[in-house]
Amino acid sequence: MRLPHLLYGLYERRLAVSLPQDAIPRHVGVILDGNRRWARSFGEPASTGHRRGADKISDFLVWSEEVGVEVVTLWMLSTDNLSREADELAELVSIITEAVSDLADTGRWRVQVMGDLDLLPVEAADALRCAEQRTKDVRGLHVNVAIGYGGRHEIADAFRSLLREHVERGTTLEALAESFDVDQIADHLYTKGQPDPELVIRTSGEQRLGGFLLWQSAHSEFYFCEAYWPDFRRVDFLRALRAFAARERRLGR
Repeated sequence: MRLPHLLYGLYERRLAVSLPQDAIPRHVGVILDGNRRWARSFGEPASTGHRRGADKISDFLVWSEEVGVEVVTLWMLSTDNLSREADELAELVSIITEAVSDLADTGRWRVQVMGDLDLLPVEAADALRCAEQRTKDVRGLHVNVAIGYGGRHEIADAFRSLLREHVERGTTLEALAESFDVDQIADHLYTKGQPDPELVIRTSGEQRLGGFLLWQSAHSEFYFCEAYWPDFRRVDFLRALRAFAARERRLGR
């Protein structure tokens, strides 16, 4: 049993060393998919998969730090997920809240919550805001946790914020229509001031975005991994980075 483990370790190290440092994405988005199916494969309740998936997050952040990624966005709870059965949803929100609080307690990463927290129970929303506040002065890896998040919802929020801003300025609708451009929308997204994700990873074999970072991912590269999120390994992450580095990024040109 030791020889395969040793060979696996050598392969992983070779992968890491072979990555060109000038091709490391600054921002990586991750759709953490497959927790429920992972649990079902072992005959376990969904909560077991959600907890195992939550445990994987800190590992992923460490791997990202090691290669020089600056921003990670984790989609932890979508607006569609809010329609799940009440008992499962309550447990999932509790697990997510605990996981984010634990990330903040390390003092290692800056946590930013993105999404509509008004869609969550008040106690959970307050705990998430508190976690964000505790890390506001932390320097290092910036971790966006997308909770109660949907791409269309984010764009609608950006428009609302933009319109309110111009109402306060006294801008007429005609003047706004004349000056309106895409940069104004970008300045009101949840990720304002951050680089757009160059790489988006989705686990569990599903090959769709499902509404994740719709605006920001216009020029992203996508990597779909067969592993369920709880089984996602460092070698899977390195393979995603290798695939990213091998692609010719034309950015629409």
